[in-house]
Amino acid sequence: MSKNTKGYVSFVLHAHLPFVHHPESEDYLEEQWLYEAISECYIPLINNFQKLVDEHVDFRFTMSLTPPLLNMLDNKMLQERYIKYLEKHIELCEKEIVRTKDDPRINKLSHYYLDRYSNDLHIFKDVYNCNLISAFKKFNDLGVLEIIGCGATHGYFPILYINEKTVRAQIALGVQTYNKYFSKPIKGFWLPECGYVPEADKYLKEFGVEYVLVETHGILYANPTPIYGTYAPIVSPDGIVAFGRDLESSRQVWSSINGYPGDYNYREFYRDIGYDAPYDYIKPYIASNGARVSTGIRYHRITGKTENKDVYDLQWAQDSIHKHSGHFFDCRCKQIDYLSEHTENPPIIVCPYDAELYGHWWYEGPDFLYCLAKKVYYDDCNFKLITPSEYIDKYPNMQISTPCRSSWGANGYSEVWLNPSNDYIHRHLHTAGDRMCELAYKYPNEPVDSIKRRILNQCARELVLAQSSDWLFIITNGTMVDYAKKRVKDHIGRFTKFYTWLTEDKNLIEKNKLSRDKLSFLKSIEEKDPIFPEIDYTIYN
Repeated sequence: MSKNTKGYVSFVLHAHLPFVHHPESEDYLEEQWLYEAISECYIPLINNFQKLVDEHVDFRFTMSLTPPLLNMLDNKMLQERYIKYLEKHIELCEKEIVRTKDDPRINKLSHYYLDRYSNDLHIFKDVYNCNLISAFKKFNDLGVLEIIGCGATHGYFPILYINEKTVRAQIALGVQTYNKYFSKPIKGFWLPECGYVPEADKYLKEFGVEYVLVETHGILYANPTPIYGTYAPIVSPDGIVAFGRDLESSRQVWSSINGYPGDYNYREFYRDIGYDAPYDYIKPYIASNGARVSTGIRYHRITGKTENKDVYDLQWAQDSIHKHSGHFFDCRCKQIDYLSEHTENPPIIVCPYDAELYGHWWYEGPDFLYCLAKKVYYDDCNFKLITPSEYIDKYPNMQISTPCRSSWGANGYSEVWLNPSNDYIHRHLHTAGDRMCELAYKYPNEPVDSIKRRILNQCARELVLAQSSDWLFIITNGTMVDYAKKRVKDHIGRFTKFYTWLTEDKNLIEKNKLSRDKLSFLKSIEEKDPIFPEIDYTIYN
């Protein structure tokens, strides 16, 4: 630690999307969640990380890349469809240049979007050969970006732990997926929804995890009470280190009232040509059923609480980025100055966010991180950017305390994922979890190429896909509810069908054979739900 360094700031970005894969149709709008995130979040982050490396700026960020996201980024069909998505957007941007020729300010933006989507295509196809995971791995190997793991399908531990084997399986699959794509040993683990339960610690330890991130009150209400609050990590009796979210820095970015993303110069998220352009003109670029949807091409800035939005100005947005990165920098300097007088070790301010906030919701977010990293590196500064594992290595002595059961959902506990709108789902998830453990016990070691093993592995895939916390969250929020309900129903239905085969089909039980119709159905589901190709059902033993 240099003379002027009194403390540390740790940015942790949680990159996650539910597994959406529909080879049977290109009409699922939910697939665009991935394409939007790639163009608005992942590629901009990669580009800014690369700029910092090229400019020899020493920086540190931490990111979780969840197993569903990694599986989608590694999926050939989705890679091809993303290229089609970009080509369609490039075509639309070329038309926009003609349509907006009489409005110089908007026409300038249409040229900007054409350049942006064209560059996305170049970065994706030519620079990274459709493999964005390799980009993140490169920064991980360089030591400037720490990649951490996450539960297999973002299953919510504070409810799943009723059957601890299902939590262990989520952790095991999550770590296996991390190890598949990254060469450095896993250090950290993003608890899905920051959902902490002490029962998970022994399994995290079993699979080599050193630390987790928890919500603020998970630390503040820990037992015994931590002496330094969220500004120093604690270690649980099972040996898992827990870092808590800092409220002040989070509020500056998250808050819908006074957070940076609400600045009037930033791009307006809800004003899109998918809704504004003439219907016959935009129809080829919206939903296949003719419904108007977002295209990602947005010409207006936030402006204020008014329906009359002003045109977005790229330079004004950059001015606000520099202003806000400077404000964030100054606030952390003051915070570190104060905290360093009251902590034994230099304090750490942990700033965890959904990665998709940076770029998707807050369009200018990736540039904010770039500007902030440069300020920390070049300006007179009393703190450094650090990863949680580096902090543990520097200051291994910490208070033993058990974090409080908690999450970062509304009101801090489990009501987002367990409430009257979605509570009926849990009995099915628990029943399927118990049945999966029953099958693993009944068939402890099926031959590698056997039909039974294929079915058992697909049972495990369907179970973890059903357990995704995203479906419960979507139902609570009232967005795309029909899709979320259908996904749970489909995965539980498929699991139940396979379970019935394994317990009632005598030909399968005795001779390891399936009828032609059943074999065809199994193959079709393996193609629809190909997540975790190396899955081994015996993780439920």
